[in-house]
Amino acid sequence: MKIVHTADWHLGKIVHNVYMTEDQEYVLQQFLQDVEKINPDAMIIAGDLYDRAIPPKEAVELLDRILTKIVHDLNIPILAITGNHDSAERMNYGAELFRKNQLYLQTKLDPELKPVVLEDEHGPVYFHLVPYMEPAEAKTILQQDDIHSHHEAMAEIVKRIQDKYDLEKERHIFVGHAFLAGGMETESEERLTMIGGTPYVEAELFKPFTYTALGHLHQPQKVKYDHIRYSGSIFKYSFSEVNHKKSFTVLNLNKEGIEGMELQPMQGQRDMMRMEGYMDDLLNVDEVCEDYCHIKLLDDGEIMDPIGKLRKWYPNILRLERQVTGASHLHELKRVKERQQMSHLELFASFYENMKGEPIPENRKGIVEKVVQHVIEEERGR
Repeated sequence: MKIVHTADWHLGKIVHNVYMTEDQEYVLQQFLQDVEKINPDAMIIAGDLYDRAIPPKEAVELLDRILTKIVHDLNIPILAITGNHDSAERMNYGAELFRKNQLYLQTKLDPELKPVVLEDEHGPVYFHLVPYMEPAEAKTILQQDDIHSHHEAMAEIVKRIQDKYDLEKERHIFVGHAFLAGGMETESEERLTMIGGTPYVEAELFKPFTYTALGHLHQPQKVKYDHIRYSGSIFKYSFSEVNHKKSFTVLNLNKEGIEGMELQPMQGQRDMMRMEGYMDDLLNVDEVCEDYCHIKLLDDGEIMDPIGKLRKWYPNILRLERQVTGASHLHELKRVKERQQMSHLELFASFYENMKGEPIPENRKGIVEKVVQHVIEEERGR
């Protein structure tokens, strides 16, 4: 069985106030051409098909065209799950109808954990579709009161799968959207909530599966084992991804398990670039750069309308900054990095202390924790 593994399309994404829909369509058309040549037996999309709970209509129309082409015209079954950016409630509409047409879209955790089973000449391949969920959701669905973290939720799910199936004698593929400890993240991924516990899941959980197809982290990578992989996103969604080589994974299964695996490269219509230099040098070029650019100016003196001048040669400049030196810059950079590691609750507690001059009381912290959880659930379309 030949399987294509992709994830994190983030249709409807806005990068520095620019809609990426045109670029996403360009990449997906290239993706379709590659898929048609590869002619896989199945395709996995491991979450974050959209970038937000209520995507723009252009993104909805694009996803509709792409999925219809794959399922109807190419007759390739799709096994997909929702990610932390998707609205499980909205995307659940029509799910049962879609299943009858080979689009297996899992938006909510099935308490019975029934896999989708596809057959090849060697027998069945079991696909376990586990969409993104908060620990509180998993606790309710699985009726397991001792679940307080993403790892504990996933551990319970894997345990129940192992209780029902012999993962050593059969071919089982786990499809999930999670943050595995040891994975390399970028600025693009929205940090998973840490309310009630850590957002990380240990990779060791997935060792028994034939292959684990993951979404969430945007860099193509394995985590601890070759058969536990993130496909990465289809497009560069921030300047922290400048050095990424975007791709999707092609997996070949034989009777025993994985026979081969390769990364199929993908190239966007425009690349993302970081550059720095003096204004005169940046303007002394022979041709226009159409890529999305982050430019750092090294000039010391005042410059009149720098963005206007640069746009003549760099029309898709998304970010412009001046070089700042000294200890204050290093201190501010350290503070920014520290805040990027904070949970929603920790950020609010820090803000409260800055405003009030004292730590937030425990009773108020509890109220804020409930509010944050409520907002997270609303954003996901609950």
